[in-house]
Amino acid sequence: MTAAKPTPLSGFPELLPAERFVELRVLDSLRASFELHGFAPIETRAAEPLEQLLRKGEIDKEVYLLRRLQAGESAGADGAEDGSALGLHFDLTVPFARYVLENAGKLEFPFRRYQIQKVWRGERPQEGRYREFTQADIDVVARDVLPFHHDVEVARVMAEALARLPVPALKLQVNNRKLIEGFYLTIGISNTTAVMRVIDKIDKVPAGVLRSMLTDEAGISGEQAELAIRFASLTTSDGGQLGFGISELVPGMKWHDLLGEGVAELRTVVDGCASLNSDRFTVVADLSIARGLDYYTGTVFETRMAGFESLGSICSGGRYDSLASDGRTSYPGVGISLGVTRMLLPLFSRKKLTASRSVPSAVLVALPDEESRATCDAIAAQLRANGIATEVAAAAQRYGKQIRYAERRGIPFVWFPAGEDNPHEVKDIRTGEQQQADPATWQPPAEDLRPQVVRPGAEPIEPEAEPVEPEAEPVEPEAGPVDPEAEPRA
Repeated sequence: MTAAKPTPLSGFPELLPAERFVELRVLDSLRASFELHGFAPIETRAAEPLEQLLRKGEIDKEVYLLRRLQAGESAGADGAEDGSALGLHFDLTVPFARYVLENAGKLEFPFRRYQIQKVWRGERPQEGRYREFTQADIDVVARDVLPFHHDVEVARVMAEALARLPVPALKLQVNNRKLIEGFYLTIGISNTTAVMRVIDKIDKVPAGVLRSMLTDEAGISGEQAELAIRFASLTTSDGGQLGFGISELVPGMKWHDLLGEGVAELRTVVDGCASLNSDRFTVVADLSIARGLDYYTGTVFETRMAGFESLGSICSGGRYDSLASDGRTSYPGVGISLGVTRMLLPLFSRKKLTASRSVPSAVLVALPDEESRATCDAIAAQLRANGIATEVAAAAQRYGKQIRYAERRGIPFVWFPAGEDNPHEVKDIRTGEQQQADPATWQPPAEDLRPQVVRPGAEPIEPEAEPVEPEAEPVEPEAGPVDPEAEPRA
């Protein structure tokens, strides 16, 4: 039977082994960082009732419907027990909200969780946007009241986690929805949500087009539009300068109470993260960050990667005063979501990030002849007992061919078994150095023990951590407004 030619699926990325090694090391680093701060891991199901996924209406056309090829006669055979249809989650916040409600009696609040999982979104694939991708989220959620210091904590935890990754320099941009709304109310704008949605496009459209959108779509005056744009241009890494910059825009004008509250909160977050600033990671107040989604109520975050600004934000989030509610109790939260796939795949495609080798093996045990295979297997077992990834040559070819086989696979050492007249020897095939060795005690250099993360043209970089489907199709109901950025949070 002739096999059908494989059909590529756009937007569903698959990694080569070296790329997967890098991704796993990054995920190990993230997990270690999150757990150092006391965040507990959870995993939620891939499917949720469709009505839950669509309840806010942001990305109706991007949700994948889950169904069996041979559907049963009853609605329940295709979906939830109550007969409702199922869809694949498009972020990790909608399922987390449901998880909190279902398990509220078993959780201790404030509940601190991290979650690293695949998500699915039926959007047009392009660099930085995929239909299947991995996200890494952290959130703190409480009953009824969530103290503001958790906003600072979440920012610091993700900042520390990102600063340890082997990627280009990152900038965490922070703003506050109270500050934005308070400024708009101060200058007489009442339709604050519409203005925020337009300002959220400030990096995507020319200034003239933005002004026209503010006056024509948001319905504000030309003078108000100019002030809103100048306000959005303010940025600083010194929280103490925020008030001065805003006062210069509205000299002598009485501030709305929300504006003063937002400035104080934003200053607290920026100053609380100031000690983490370095040449590879910075935290700044950026008043252009609006996060167009309505459910944000305070702090908002976005993150840009140097040299890859066209990707937009790779790590976004904020505070929502009602993550979930059962009608009696409200569960406010604050969190931030890293698009792992969005961050790594452009680096892979442009050869900016790889692994030092594409196999875990540090040693290839050479095979003199097939009769020696049991002996070589025993040598490999001794090396593995010492934590050294080892494989035995597939065939008893000339040693030169076996060495070339190791070179092609990136294996740094070849082990030559002892014979009647010669001891065990190990060869570093990169340098040609060969020496006697005992398989019970020999160790390779630490950097050769496992594949290292490498940025071509730079020294190998090791993240600061030790390693600790049915058919789907998009649903096409009426479209709601779409958040243009990386990871929506429900």
